[in-house]
Amino acid sequence: MQAKITLYLLLVTSIVYADFEYRVENSNFTISQGSMNPASDETYLYNYDRLRFRSDYTEDAFFLTLIADGVNYYGNSYVNSNDFNYIKLQESDTPFKTQSEHSSYANGSIYAKIYRVYGGYEDDANRVVLGLQNITMGVGRIWMPTNLFNPRNTYALEPDETFGVFALSYTRHLSNTSDVTVLLSQKKDNSFKYAAIYKSSLDFADFSLDFVKSDDTTMLGYDIEANLGDSGVEVRSEGAYIQNRLKESANTKENVEFFQGIAGADYGFVNGITLVAEALYSSQSFSYQKILLNYDSEIAPNLVYSNFYTALTLSYSFNIYLDSSLLYIESFNEKNSRYISPTLTYTLNDYNSFMLGAMLQNGEKGSEFGDFSNSYYFKWFLSF
Repeated sequence: MQAKITLYLLLVTSIVYADFEYRVENSNFTISQGSMNPASDETYLYNYDRLRFRSDYTEDAFFLTLIADGVNYYGNSYVNSNDFNYIKLQESDTPFKTQSEHSSYANGSIYAKIYRVYGGYEDDANRVVLGLQNITMGVGRIWMPTNLFNPRNTYALEPDETFGVFALSYTRHLSNTSDVTVLLSQKKDNSFKYAAIYKSSLDFADFSLDFVKSDDTTMLGYDIEANLGDSGVEVRSEGAYIQNRLKESANTKENVEFFQGIAGADYGFVNGITLVAEALYSSQSFSYQKILLNYDSEIAPNLVYSNFYTALTLSYSFNIYLDSSLLYIESFNEKNSRYISPTLTYTLNDYNSFMLGAMLQNGEKGSEFGDFSNSYYFKWFLSF
């Protein structure tokens, strides 16, 4: 009995001195979206809703985070389309399922997923994280050639919503200006992916060297970021040399080898305008069919239709309530085309914000963006 009382007191004491926080968010989109099939001019009107719960637990140097989602699609024509079947094929490259099967009802479809769940330990010299987590690599704002784990998808409705990686990562802070990270992640087929990242800061720039290895992929990369003197301009570059075995067909694979890199700059004007410029070069481009066939490849975000792209992002705050942004991407190919995404965001209070946005695609028939329809959306974001 005394042992049980002692254990109870220890548990209660640890809970009292621990820090527990939670947050609930709901993102609701009403979307008018063109078909992903270039041969179709069909447009779908549907509603997408994601209810997200996040909890963070910390005690001394230990921490634990859980993020779980409930996702609902509503719109009969969309949930019964080939576009939605493609969405249902998307899943995390992990040895266990992170989301439930889609359950259909009336005009909708619903499922649940674990977005992130990880725990770890951190002190002044070390950080260890185990679980379904986000791996940060690269300095790109639009494209991230070196990030073969959680790269953002610029053309997605929510570019930063990426699948988690099941990994064990360890960071050792070698000094105040440098650290090294090694990580081991397990993929869906139970094979492993390894990575090593060295980061350091010099007087004039921050840089990192990256190495990623798996059964199908070898990647050597770098990134560098610096201020251009006293001009206020921040410049950056990132590059990756990639070897990979891509699907040539359902039963065969081919070896590909290419370089992909970005160069960019940011500048914030005194009147509140921020300008971001970035260019992407890829020594190899890929056909639309090859990109679709390798949708589940670990280098899928690196499979680009053109060898060269430029991008500009312009953002401006009218006041504390109203913000705007504009993304412009030009694809240089035999037939140039462009992707334009304007947004206008109104923040009502600490709990509610509203956004109007569009994803406009323009170009000649047969070009990268020219065969796709425009999409428009309204978003209501609620948090408490």
